[in-house]
Amino acid sequence: MKGQSYFILAVVFIILIAIFSVANVKSVDVDYIFGQGEVPLIFVILFSVLLGSVITILIGSVKYFKLQKENKHLKEENKQKRSSSVKTNQRTTPTTKK
Repeated sequence: MKGQSYFILAVVFIILIAIFSVANVKSVDVDYIFGQGEVPLIFVILFSVLLGSVITILIGSVKYFKLQKENKHLKEENKQKRSSSVKTNQRTTPTTKK
């Protein structure tokens, strides 16, 4: 269900950006680092959205991989503690003979 809601929100966002972009087709002056030019506003809007999306994905990926690494470390630590706990319980539990 969570994945579906993300997908629906993404589609709505894309539709809104498309409508906003198509409504703004005038040419605007853009100052680049190496010069100046005239570009349709629709390209400026779409480029800005694309660049923002790429930056968001990169930052999210870094956080995701850090969490994956931490999760792996914690699982190994948990496994070690469980195995040492089982060994301790085996030593302290008296065995009964029949």
